[in-house]
Amino acid sequence: MNRAKCVVRSVSDNFTTHQALRTRHTMSRIQANISSKKLVAPKGAKIGIVQSKYNAEISNALLSSCLAELKRAGIQANQVRILEVPGAFEIPFGCQKLGKKKPDVIITLGALIRGETPHFEYIANSCSQGIMTVSLALHIPIIFGVLTTNNRIQAKARIKGGRRGDKGVEAARSAIQMMNLKA
Repeated sequence: MNRAKCVVRSVSDNFTTHQALRTRHTMSRIQANISSKKLVAPKGAKIGIVQSKYNAEISNALLSSCLAELKRAGIQANQVRILEVPGAFEIPFGCQKLGKKKPDVIITLGALIRGETPHFEYIANSCSQGIMTVSLALHIPIIFGVLTTNNRIQAKARIKGGRRGDKGVEAARSAIQMMNLKA
């Protein structure tokens, strides 16, 4: 019986080590996705941000880190127009409305957290398809910064200080890269 316990403990220890290595590997992949190279936005760039106010704690954190990263890239407050919408379903309409102002890029920010019904799938699909449709119709890059998570813990892991990186920073960096691609 002691031998069986040793085997179980050994497997458990290996599992714990595997989980630690997997977490470390995941973090290194996240860091690789967020290049440490300083990005510089094109002069005179105009940026639109559409922020869902549903799950406001998460979307406000995404907005805060996104704006901080844009500022690090040389974007001034007067170059950014922010449009708040009630939820993720309304984000594509917000993009369409901001698109009329001819920004160089639009960033979408929000958090969809799965519930007990299929509502999550309908909203996530409508939001992503709507964003893509608007982007292609207006010929404006739209960055998808809408979190789609199974629970609040996963969402918090993807904002500033979270163990899965900061998706607000990633959205800003993607926007800068797309503006530089267009320039």
